[in-house]
Amino acid sequence: MDSSESSARKQRKTPKRPLSEDASAAEERVKQKKHAALCATLGGEDASVRLLEELVFGAEEQLSERLAQVPQTHNVLVDMTHRFRRDFKKSAAENKMTKQRLQQRLKEQFQKAMGGTPNWAEVTAKRTGTEDEDEGEELMRRTGDFIGSSDSLPKGIIKMKKCLNANSESPCGDQLSSVQFHPSAQIVMTAGLDHSLSLFQVDGKSNPKIQTIHLENYPVNKALFSADGEHIVATGLRNKLFYIYDMMEGKVIPVCGVRGLNEQRVSDFQVSPDGKYLLLSGSSGYLHLMTTKTREVIRSMKMNGSVCSAAFTSDSSKIFANSQEGEVFIWDVQSSKCLKKFADDGCVRGTSLALSRDGLYLACGSQSGVVNIYSQKDCLHTLEPRPLKAVMNLVTAATSLCFNSTSEILAIASRADDEANRLVHLPSFTVFSNFPRFQKKTIFRTRCLDFSPRSGFYTVANNKGNALLFRLLHYTDF
Repeated sequence: MDSSESSARKQRKTPKRPLSEDASAAEERVKQKKHAALCATLGGEDASVRLLEELVFGAEEQLSERLAQVPQTHNVLVDMTHRFRRDFKKSAAENKMTKQRLQQRLKEQFQKAMGGTPNWAEVTAKRTGTEDEDEGEELMRRTGDFIGSSDSLPKGIIKMKKCLNANSESPCGDQLSSVQFHPSAQIVMTAGLDHSLSLFQVDGKSNPKIQTIHLENYPVNKALFSADGEHIVATGLRNKLFYIYDMMEGKVIPVCGVRGLNEQRVSDFQVSPDGKYLLLSGSSGYLHLMTTKTREVIRSMKMNGSVCSAAFTSDSSKIFANSQEGEVFIWDVQSSKCLKKFADDGCVRGTSLALSRDGLYLACGSQSGVVNIYSQKDCLHTLEPRPLKAVMNLVTAATSLCFNSTSEILAIASRADDEANRLVHLPSFTVFSNFPRFQKKTIFRTRCLDFSPRSGFYTVANNKGNALLFRLLHYTDF
């Protein structure tokens, strides 16, 4: 590349933004760049993908300097029979391709996976698209734009639309055990008993698959994103071996032993919102706090009875956990001191627990199907807290609970019965009457559920290997 071309690229750099722009806007741009880098990395594992990352996402100055140092780059032929590049061939004759052409092909592939060039990737281009796009499509088109707010969600009937299954391109060959939206990117992850982890780009129309990772002879019991969204942690059913998948490096890291962990099996765990800890559920009522940095257990807590479920508060300072015997325990993370213990009202056998992000609510599920909703504040400061509401819309064990980001919806479900999935409106504590639709079975047996970061979507993983996807039309962002 000659010097005039290099200088032209430099001139096309994005102009500096005015100093009056607030900190939140700058924060959003950082998130968008991180999202972009993650999507590009997941698309492939060789150097040409990293080059594409810079082409699409605007690191033009560094790219120009790199290409200026190696002027023959575009003339180098790339072997397209390599296993990381085969999918980019359009015909059997394309065994060789110039780097320039490969970069263009990768760019086209990425844009196709994103449902078109996202507006955050076009720094200087004008926005395109028709004005009559419906509300669901508008959300899709604004990938990464998480700015905005909604008025309070009305009770009674929830406006929603059934979308193509999130994993329709690659359904699980067995029951799904986990489904979770990425904390910042428009990606959903599924995991199941077929020994696989899969990532899909959520566009509501085709939901293209990004990647599937196969873990040999390892049915996945649970999988979660790390707090920063750069790793996936997966546990199995049989022993204490677990895996960490580094999405930025494309590496699967087996963790065979954890210093200080004396357990035969680890299958359930939680990730702290600050990213510092994994909380491992053990046997005989033990909970083990493992640091993500050194991967060693630094503290253990013990409850009376057997561990049922646990969750961190949004500031990662406390842990709420319930036992199968129907008691709720609250621990301080730093000291491991038990701050409070109380009986879940009317509960004979506990089955699940969830905390709302805003610190308002605690939900406890039971074997009978009753879900008690408490005030977190009351749980901490009242001797014998009473539930704000006992939700009795399930008749089998409440095995899955999840609050949405605004704490206006609590999703409750049971894996023991078909269509046993309800959405509870908060703070009225009433169930939305139009979900699920009872005319025909759509959900079957719920294994796991989740809301997207800004509540634009709700997903349900079922026993048929499908991750159902619903667009919640009240919310304007992903």
